[in-house]
Amino acid sequence: MSTGAAPVRQLDATSVGELRQAAEKILTEFGTSATSPELLAHVAEFADSLSEPIRHALRPVDTDDGLFVLRGLPVDDTAIGPTPASWATAGDSGAAHDIAMLLLATLMGNPLAWEGQQDGRFVHNIVPAPGHETEQTGASSSVLLSPHTEDAFHPGRAHLLMLGCLRNHDHIATTAASIRHVQLSEAETALLTRPKLSILPDDAYTQAQGFVGGEPAPVPTLFHARDGLTLRFDPAYTPLDDATPAHRAAYQRLEAELARVSVAVSLRPGEVLVVDNDLVVHGRVPFRARYDGTDRWLKRASVRVPGRRTRPLAEADEHGYGQAAIEAHAA
Repeated sequence: MSTGAAPVRQLDATSVGELRQAAEKILTEFGTSATSPELLAHVAEFADSLSEPIRHALRPVDTDDGLFVLRGLPVDDTAIGPTPASWATAGDSGAAHDIAMLLLATLMGNPLAWEGQQDGRFVHNIVPAPGHETEQTGASSSVLLSPHTEDAFHPGRAHLLMLGCLRNHDHIATTAASIRHVQLSEAETALLTRPKLSILPDDAYTQAQGFVGGEPAPVPTLFHARDGLTLRFDPAYTPLDDATPAHRAAYQRLEAELARVSVAVSLRPGEVLVVDNDLVVHGRVPFRARYDGTDRWLKRASVRVPGRRTRPLAEADEHGYGQAAIEAHAA
C-alpha cells in the first residue's frame, strides 16, 4: 500500500468564510442539523448562492485516482467536544460541520440518506463504538475495514462519498484504490462484467438483512462505462462460494490488484475526502480505540449525481432489499 499524496484542492480564506457563514446562519435559524424539509430547502438556497471558487473546488473528480482531498475547513478541537461514544448518542454533535457537509454535497449533486441507517440523517457520524470492534462497518476499529464500494448492495447507492475529518489524533488512514489503476487480463475482465454474484446488505442495515421479498440479484462486479471501467465491489458481503472456480479466481485477482494500487490517506481535521464511488473502493486500517472522547471522528455524506450514466441499466430492476434511499432535493 502506497502512502502517496492524494490530489488536493485548497479552499481560499474567502471561500472558507463564505461557507462557514452560510452554515452558521442555517444552524442559528434551525438550532439543529437534524434534517427536515425546511432545513434542506434552506441548504439548497444557500448552496445556490455560493461563489464560483467554491464551485470550482467541488467540480467532478477529474483524474484516474477517482478522488480528491478538499482542504481549508476550520475545526476547533475543543469547541467540537468529545468524540461521541457511538453514532446513536451523537445527536447534534458537530452540527455546524453537518450543515457545511450538506452544502458541499449539494454543490456536487443530491445528498442521500437511508431510512434504515443512522435515523435517516443525511450526515453520519463515523466513530468507533464498543462492542462493534470487529464488524465490517464504520463503527469497527480493531480489524481492517475491507476495501469496498459504499452501500454496494443497493442500486440507489451514492455516486460520490464524502468523509470529513473532525478529529484524527492517531493519524488513522483511510485506504482507497481506483479500478482505473488495476491490471487485469481481458479474460478476467470479461468474467467480472457478467452478473454472476450477489452483494448482501452489510451489518449497518439490519432490516435489509432480514428482507424476504425476493432472492438476491446477481450483479456484475465490473462495468464498461463510456469513459472506462467502473466497479461494484464488497468482498465481505459477497458469497464467493457461489461462483465458478474461474470466476472466483478472477474476483480474487481483482482483490489483489486493488490491494496493490491502494493508497493510504490520513485525513487531518478540516479535510474532506471525496471519493468517486463508481471508481474507487475505500476502507480503513485497524486501530485501537480508547473510548475516552479523543478517538477518530469523521462525518460522512453520500451524494447522487443526477443524470450520471456509469452503471448497468439492469440495476433499475433490483429490489434493494427493501431499503429506501432518500434524496434531499428530489424533484
